[in-house]
Amino acid sequence: MRSKYHHHGLTLVELIVAIAVLGLISVLGWRGLDAITRTRLVLNQDLTFTRGLQLAFAQLQVDCANTVDSPLLAGAAPLVIDASRVTLVRRVQPESQAGALQVVSWRWQAGALTREEAPPTRDLDQLGRDLQRAYTISSTAITLHSPIQQVVLRVWTDDGRGWRSWQQMQPSQVSRGSLMSPETGTTATQTIWRGLELSLQLPNQSASMTKVFLLGSV
Repeated sequence: MRSKYHHHGLTLVELIVAIAVLGLISVLGWRGLDAITRTRLVLNQDLTFTRGLQLAFAQLQVDCANTVDSPLLAGAAPLVIDASRVTLVRRVQPESQAGALQVVSWRWQAGALTREEAPPTRDLDQLGRDLQRAYTISSTAITLHSPIQQVVLRVWTDDGRGWRSWQQMQPSQVSRGSLMSPETGTTATQTIWRGLELSLQLPNQSASMTKVFLLGSV
């Protein structure tokens, strides 16, 4: 006697349709996972890039905040700016030692932002030699950030003229205390420099990243 219940398997068409649906779901899932992975990679790269830039800005802020005045250097300029370099003299307090002065040079060359510092000293003659050596690029310079396409520098004073580029400074050596002549060592004009503006043009960015730093204690 035959049972009234008949068991039928999947037809070939149903099997093909099921495989096709599973394949479509797999492709969509793979694309979604790939998009998430790529997005995470880009975000991690951006985060690393931003952290590096923040560390560089934080270090420059410390250097600028401790920049000394001209009278402390017997008339020498504690801040020198040109197209690819910022050199400054700052106060430092080594651990368990007396306060000293230190020459720090920031440079941007071949798309990299570097920083180099001389050993702290209390000898003004040694400090002068350190300032002279700051004009040459040393192998001890530390790369803080890259790549950078362009750097634009300006300084600010409260004489009513506001911000001005380093090209507008005559002579090019400037200090927080006064504008000094490198040829004669005399004061050209009593201009108090209060701030330094640094603008970085980064790759694939339409707008520059700008940061303002106070020079010395105001």
